[in-house]
Amino acid sequence: MKKTKYNIAIVDDHQIVIDGLKSLLHNHPNFKVVIECNNPEEMLGLLKKEEVDILLTDIMMPGMTGNVLAKKVRQSFPEIKILALSMSGQGDLVNEMIDDADIAGYMLKNTNKQEFLKALEKIADGGIYFSEEVIQEMTLASTRKKETEEAHLTSREIEIVRLIEKEYSNRQIAESLFLSERTVETHRKNIFRKTKTNSVIGLVKYAYEHRLI
Repeated sequence: MKKTKYNIAIVDDHQIVIDGLKSLLHNHPNFKVVIECNNPEEMLGLLKKEEVDILLTDIMMPGMTGNVLAKKVRQSFPEIKILALSMSGQGDLVNEMIDDADIAGYMLKNTNKQEFLKALEKIADGGIYFSEEVIQEMTLASTRKKETEEAHLTSREIEIVRLIEKEYSNRQIAESLFLSERTVETHRKNIFRKTKTNSVIGLVKYAYEHRLI
């Protein structure tokens, strides 16, 4: 027989967010909040004491981030479905959480009640739910990763990119990495060629877009 009532756990370091989510679920016939806390470490202990079907977790929390918590929950409580909530899409992080924790969904905190309940219902029914903005971020992150891999930047070149972003001169880079200035200049030429940029500003923009710095 198909289950019709689902227990919800919520962890967020901001109590006002928890209170808001609880108000959205107040008197809902299918969902009941049985655990709430502000500490992800505490949540791991609480999950041992109460049967939970869906965990709603914030991403940026002190002590333990949501992606780390999700991974631990997946390892210890594989039956619990995880819906991550955040202020931003962070496509690379979402992709990581899918790979490491098999999360069932990811939504932005500025979502409306209708979409939030739709996501919960779909996840409870065994599906997945990622908001449109998050899907776009995931796609962008995958594209950036592919472009970075295709650029074939070495670890040394990435080191140099980070120092260029800090406005280090060739001499300063050479001194920091114990290289000759000529070697640094060769690396710079290769970096610009590989990233298809022709200025420091263009290179720094590339580095930020591809999460190199």
